[in-house]
Amino acid sequence: VCHPFCLVILALDALYAFPAVTLPTLDVLPYSIRVLFESSIRNCDGFLVKETDAMNILDWKTKQNNVEVPFCPARVVLQDFTGIPAMVDFAAMREAVRNAGGDPVKVNPACPTDLTVDHSLQIDFILKNQEMEFGRNRERLQFFKWSSKVFKNISIIPPETGMAHQVNLEYLSRVVFEVKDFLYPDSVVGTDSHTTMVNGLGILGWGVGGIETEAVMLGMPVTLTLPEVVGCELTGTASPLATSIDIVLSITKHLRQADVAGKFVEFFGSGVSQLSVADRTTIANMCPEYGAILSFFPVDNVTLKHLKHTGFDKAKLEVMEAYLKAVKLFRNYESSSREPEYSQVLQISLSSIIPYVSGPKRSQDRVAVNNMKSDFQACLNEKTGVKGFQIAVEKQNDIVPVQYEGNEYKLSHGCIVIAAVISCTNNCNPSVMLAAGLLAKKAVEAGLVVKPYIRTSLSPGSGMVTHYLSSSGVLPYLSKLGFEVVGYGCSTCVGNTAPLPEAIRNAIKQGDIIACGVLSGTKNFEGRLCDCVRANYLASPPLVVAYAIAGTVRIDFETEPLGTGFNGKSIYLRDIWPTRKELHTVEEECVISSMFKELKEKMEKGNKRWNSLEAPESALFPWDLKSTYIRCPSFFDKLVISPQAIENAHVLLYLGDSVTTDHISPAGSIARSSAAAKYLTNKGLTPREFNSYGARRGNDAVMTRGTFANIKLLNKFIGKPAPKTIHFPSGQTLDVFEAAELYQKEGIPVIILAGKKYGLGSSRDWAAKGPFLLGVKAVLAESYEKVHKSQLIGIGIAPLQFLPGENPNTLGLTGREQFSILFPPELSPGMTLDIKTSTGKVFSVIALFENDVEITLYKYGGSLNFVAQRFL
Repeated sequence: VCHPFCLVILALDALYAFPAVTLPTLDVLPYSIRVLFESSIRNCDGFLVKETDAMNILDWKTKQNNVEVPFCPARVVLQDFTGIPAMVDFAAMREAVRNAGGDPVKVNPACPTDLTVDHSLQIDFILKNQEMEFGRNRERLQFFKWSSKVFKNISIIPPETGMAHQVNLEYLSRVVFEVKDFLYPDSVVGTDSHTTMVNGLGILGWGVGGIETEAVMLGMPVTLTLPEVVGCELTGTASPLATSIDIVLSITKHLRQADVAGKFVEFFGSGVSQLSVADRTTIANMCPEYGAILSFFPVDNVTLKHLKHTGFDKAKLEVMEAYLKAVKLFRNYESSSREPEYSQVLQISLSSIIPYVSGPKRSQDRVAVNNMKSDFQACLNEKTGVKGFQIAVEKQNDIVPVQYEGNEYKLSHGCIVIAAVISCTNNCNPSVMLAAGLLAKKAVEAGLVVKPYIRTSLSPGSGMVTHYLSSSGVLPYLSKLGFEVVGYGCSTCVGNTAPLPEAIRNAIKQGDIIACGVLSGTKNFEGRLCDCVRANYLASPPLVVAYAIAGTVRIDFETEPLGTGFNGKSIYLRDIWPTRKELHTVEEECVISSMFKELKEKMEKGNKRWNSLEAPESALFPWDLKSTYIRCPSFFDKLVISPQAIENAHVLLYLGDSVTTDHISPAGSIARSSAAAKYLTNKGLTPREFNSYGARRGNDAVMTRGTFANIKLLNKFIGKPAPKTIHFPSGQTLDVFEAAELYQKEGIPVIILAGKKYGLGSSRDWAAKGPFLLGVKAVLAESYEKVHKSQLIGIGIAPLQFLPGENPNTLGLTGREQFSILFPPELSPGMTLDIKTSTGKVFSVIALFENDVEITLYKYGGSLNFVAQRFL
């Protein structure tokens, strides 16, 4: 093939040669469904993807929500949090295949895979010395280096480059793949929930669990229910004071109220063309928070213009545009073409959006900035719950004096102690980060400061962000206010926060103060930032800086000054808030194609420490039995052929509603009193050497001990938040791991009782792997988060659901009984099973297997064992 447009013809041949495909049929399909359809045609092999699957997608209007369809993404993206256990599993799979007489060299990713090393980040004093940070992670970095040498079809993005979803957006995204003179749409699944960010570029992608991702890496499709597609029509123009974060939070609220959980969202309307790609990726990035699988912006002229500025050459853009138009994947807002048919249409007027923050405990609880002071006061009065803190009226104005660095400060309810401009939502959008920098510049020039005890940090998602903050001249001003760049990766958002000064912690606890954290991320679950910070608000980067200067959330920005500047002058927010014109000027001058060019050069060159790092080159990894970072896991020790009966199982945990993957999966720092800390201490490590759970995800012994170790875990057996449970044979109250370990030594299986929405939150493989290694055989819940339910099946845990209207209370269960569950020889989707308790009670539950594929995976003990047996 000589001429690039011949590539388009080859792609069209595959599309239009398929039976029953006509242009009018494609015109009514949502653009996101067209991508699924194209993939089903291209990968149709009659085995994993059948012709009936493609025809079901084509008949989306009548088949939505009624059929399961396979999807073969073009690529996979991993981050080090979940990438290291995935690669450890691949290394362990090579061992298992060798031990069973197979060829271990055959174990390689079948789907192109990119793994970024820079995702996890622990903010502490060690990060002041990047050499020491590299050193303490040398063991796992060497494992990554080994992986890059021995596995085919995988690319390792070296440290000090950027975090997964940001690098995915800036560097790895193709928009259109070109492989062996054939074109097809870029699409991706990843282990990070923010993989959805790429939908703002017109790339279909979403986050899945590590277990499902590993299966995709090995050539298996993702199976999903053919989704409903909610058309979100954007109209009007946003207020000049409203940032992209305000737009995101407003759309989040609308979509959450519209109940888009488990659905695709696709944007259209006149308002879309007014949004930059940065705005779109910011909006798409938040879709996990309102429950959608993804939020899709089809490629249009704005997308092509953005790609031109980021280094795509003219010839490639011409081919891309021609191909996308030819296969009906290009959105032209200037034409009068027919709109696709959607499951439902939601209209949002951008002109109605005003600045908001979100909190104090949940991202969906929005608070208008001009109502922040009164809303926080209401939270103090409300009963303890999703918003309230129930502080007695006579204590609401308490002040606790504290000495810090030779000065006295006064802490009160609403005081800010953590202020973090972090990655995730904001680094993809230059305007909001530049707004924070310009506000800091004006604040410093006016004489404003931030109190020194406030833990301030700036954690951009990539070097590009640092580049434009530096080149625009605002980075030194952020630094003067305490917002220094601490590194690239998830930090405060996932609990990797430096400890508060001891004097401040003691004062907060002594006065029972409702201290606050303000961050520009996407996660603000209670206790996530720090166990003594009970109120956490999500805000735009400039508002994070503004609240840090004010030192409290109990402020009315319209009527009260942020502080006193030079010459005793009161400085208000309006005095230092950057105008849209200022932002536009700086953005044009600083956010230019050279930044993307520099980033790509950095990606290709790597860095000196990574390039000089030595690693073995053997086909099998030389496991070090003394290692506390990398261990060969036990997932492949037993290959199950049929489900085993669960007899006389005890309940390990009796949980309530909305148990999140944060409650289940290890994340953040390792508490000194935890089971994981005891294990590491016995290995000769000091608390300073513990590192984080994210850094130790390659060690199943640490991760199993960190499962259900969240301090906010509310086990009904205990009656208060604590990572504890009861070992019923002995009557002892123990750490969850210690109780599970005793049960396993005694040969007693365990199950979990739970309420509604079990497994809510970010997709995490260890939220399933951890319980599996604790010996959990089944979960009995009122309802599940869909992705987590699939993860349980993928690891070999049975997800069982109470019949409608039933729960442990209505059935008279205490959780102290023993449970027996008999699985019939042949399972079927949605079948009911009988459970018998030691008290003689018998009740029925639904086995949540949705299709034959899930049943097959469960029979084989999960997808990892299933794939391992395929190699044999």
